[in-house]
Amino acid sequence: MSLTREQIEQLADHVEQAELQAHDITKITDDYPDMTFSDAYDVQWEIRRRKIERGARIVGMKMGLTSRAKMQQMGVETPIYGFLADYFERPDSGEIEMKDLIHPKVEAEIAFVTKAPLKGPGCHVGSVLAATDFVLPAVEIIDSRYRDFKFDLVSVIADNASSSRFVTGTRARNVHDVDLRNLGLVMEINGKVVELGAGAAVLGHPATSIAMLANMLGERGEEIPAGSVILSGAITAAVAVKAGDAVTLRAQDMGSVSMRFV
Repeated sequence: MSLTREQIEQLADHVEQAELQAHDITKITDDYPDMTFSDAYDVQWEIRRRKIERGARIVGMKMGLTSRAKMQQMGVETPIYGFLADYFERPDSGEIEMKDLIHPKVEAEIAFVTKAPLKGPGCHVGSVLAATDFVLPAVEIIDSRYRDFKFDLVSVIADNASSSRFVTGTRARNVHDVDLRNLGLVMEINGKVVELGAGAAVLGHPATSIAMLANMLGERGEEIPAGSVILSGAITAAVAVKAGDAVTLRAQDMGSVSMRFV
């Protein structure tokens, strides 16, 4: 660690206020160039602690930078994780208010909902499939708090992996009834296809991402609780949206999920 407890608390407040007030900031490594990955996760967990203290509920987790498209887009090579608070969730076919966001982008995902806890080390794909209650198509709305979406890996980890909103479909499927590796997804904005992808874009199989998350959390003595919603990672590149845009994700054999930005 290169940061003191006081610095971690100050950075957590700085980054979270940017999220809550929907204003951008410069990446925090500009001021703390020696920050480590451990420091960054300490900032993220402090933001999480503050939200819980104010009454927010943590409903799940997300994996980020898990697809080749996403890694290439952001110029990084290592997956990361963040948490999902209850107020991030929006209903299928609902509206998402732009005034609460800075410069949102949408990504196609597969969400896993757990029926048993998962804890590393040693968590593997089989463990994940056994602990999964069902899977759903999902759209994650990422919204980096950093100016012009420019950041490094340490900064984005501290910013809760750009988490802001997410929408899941309503057609739950048994994980054993869907070929998640070959599952095709189509993202449309205002009726026009903007992205195509398949489940294999996420580390070869989306369940691999969930196992990796459990093992990463295990390093902190944490686990994925039963009943968690886990966004396994972007299957497509992120696409910017603006007020008035209608977004629909169609997933093979899993129905669709849609939202409008207002």
